[in-house]
Amino acid sequence: MSQGRSAAHDAAAASAGRVLAVDVGNTTTRLGIFAQDGAAGDEPLDTFELTTPGRLTADEARLQVTQFASFSPAPVAAAVANAPEASRKIAVCILSCVVPSLVEPWRRALDAVCERRALVVGPGLRTGIRMDYHDPSEVGPDRIADAVAARALLGSPAIAVDMGTTVNIEVIDADGHFAGGVIAPGLALGASALATSAARLPRIELAAPEHVIGKSTREAMLSGVVLGEAIRVDGLVARIERELGAPAPVVLTGDDAASFSHLLAHECVVDPTLTLRGLHLLYLANARPPRQSKARAPRGGHEGQS
Repeated sequence: MSQGRSAAHDAAAASAGRVLAVDVGNTTTRLGIFAQDGAAGDEPLDTFELTTPGRLTADEARLQVTQFASFSPAPVAAAVANAPEASRKIAVCILSCVVPSLVEPWRRALDAVCERRALVVGPGLRTGIRMDYHDPSEVGPDRIADAVAARALLGSPAIAVDMGTTVNIEVIDADGHFAGGVIAPGLALGASALATSAARLPRIELAAPEHVIGKSTREAMLSGVVLGEAIRVDGLVARIERELGAPAPVVLTGDDAASFSHLLAHECVVDPTLTLRGLHLLYLANARPPRQSKARAPRGGHEGQS
């Protein structure tokens, strides 16, 4: 075997063992690489964050994956970035996209870089979790990923709080079913609404205030937006636990989750990669080979022994 062919073979082998998870949010797009044969609780080998644009072509989305590959130290990234065109493939891609206009460009981009057709979280994809929801098709793919990951991390019941453009709270009941959740404006959205709708209120950079009683307009806005959000999350979690009839562990993820967690009265686990790990779990739920029934022995005889 020639050296060039061997290098291509090695690169293809390396990339064949990886799963690319893509979480396209309203504000931020996150990519994560996992080992294809990894366990359910594995952390991503590497992650990458991008600003979600208003418009995107399939070629631009594919370029973003290539950029991730160029910057990532993970073995698959080097394989994808340096291998010949024929072997620039990741084994499997799974996509969660909450922006309808970006689903198709990302799907086409991932189909181009993956060896198999990309999995897209939505109707028809196995989740492994019962959806106790009036219309399960309404549940966003990121919410499904968070719920699946929270149950795997914390057991049942469990509560996942995702801080982003919106604050999403997902609830897993004692039976391990998705019981529903809460959707509220996120921190940045709340601050932007104040500055946009009230003529004398400025745009502010979000940070935790030192005091509840603000001594300036900026401090007063930070108390209302940041501390108000912490109190709202605590209050909603308390009411959710009341409806569940039992306390439930909480996992917090999303923008500034680590710093926000210190403002909460409830104890919580901070997991910045919860959604990506949920996508990996959804890949695992859809990657199991079909069960094969045992061959029956001939009538009157016995099964052969190897």
